[in-house]
Amino acid sequence: MNKLGQWFRNFMTGRYGSDKLGNTILWTAVAIMLISLFIPVAAVKLLLVLVYYTLMGIALFRILSRNTYKRYRENCKYLQLVDRIKDREHKYFDCPKCRQPIRVPRGKGKIAITCPKCREKFIRKS
Repeated sequence: MNKLGQWFRNFMTGRYGSDKLGNTILWTAVAIMLISLFIPVAAVKLLLVLVYYTLMGIALFRILSRNTYKRYRENCKYLQLVDRIKDREHKYFDCPKCRQPIRVPRGKGKIAITCPKCREKFIRKS
């Protein structure tokens, strides 16, 4: 058993492993698989099984990937998206010049926004 554990540690060295995005993809795949068990229509069931296998393949690819920087950036973007969805008090805009995301309070009407990075001024409704 010790040899198998050592082999697995050596195999996973330099690989990305699991993260929040990978876990979300994995649990979505499991949910789709469970839903497909209760669908009686063969064509829909086949489609759901294909989606399930695709999502499982993507999750496995992310776990075994050696391009850790790319997987890390994907996870950061996912976490930013989740934070934006959870944030009900602010609205997010991208600067038209440099694409810097800017957070402004909701419900203030039309406001002049100044980008903190490039100092571009633009007007948006919050």
